[in-house]
Amino acid sequence: MYHLLLTHSTLRYFVLVLLILVIAMAYMGWQGKKPYGRMDGIAGMLLFSLTHTQLLVGLILYFVSPHVQFSGAAMKDANLRYWTTEHIVMMLISITFITLARITSKKMTDDTARHKRMFIFNLIALIIILMAIAMSHRGFFSLPTAI
Repeated sequence: MYHLLLTHSTLRYFVLVLLILVIAMAYMGWQGKKPYGRMDGIAGMLLFSLTHTQLLVGLILYFVSPHVQFSGAAMKDANLRYWTTEHIVMMLISITFITLARITSKKMTDDTARHKRMFIFNLIALIIILMAIAMSHRGFFSLPTAI
């Protein structure tokens, strides 16, 4: 299980870097009124794919981790409550925003509106992800220790 946790923890850095890149590209495209180009689409698709891979690894971890416990007692322990409910809810919300950014912007014909949609939805996702990482009390640059 440690390798799965290490994979999940390492993937977050790739997600964060790509998410920041997509946000920056969308902002520059929106403010510069640039056409929504091939690289914008590729970056959005890579972000979409990587976050869904991260979701799959996280869901596997969710059902095998000793930090996730389905009991009333888990709600009284801040650490167990975070991993059992708060982390997964925040991450599902952020992945929903990333997914909506990708899917809804693909259907738009106005390039400025596409960039704006990608910027706003992905920025919301980034804020939620950063909040969730901060709430974990593990730090932004830490990797897990063996369980």
